[in-house]
Amino acid sequence: MTYLVIHEKTATGYSAYAPDLPGCITTGRTREETVRLIQQAIDFHIEGLREDGLPIPEPATAAGYVEASARPAA
Repeated sequence: MTYLVIHEKTATGYSAYAPDLPGCITTGRTREETVRLIQQAIDFHIEGLREDGLPIPEPATAAGYVEASARPAA
């Protein structure tokens, strides 16, 4: 399965979370570190759900970009 992951710049590095896997979040000093850590967090999260006999959420969240028209202040 392929899950959407949101990466955000923070004051001290980066954070990442998977909206379809509530509670699955990580932080890191670099974006590269955070990418590696969120992959591990997703694997660990899904493993825990399986061990507990809980359903694995299907990926359902989508993302996109919207171009904004920035106009100079009058």
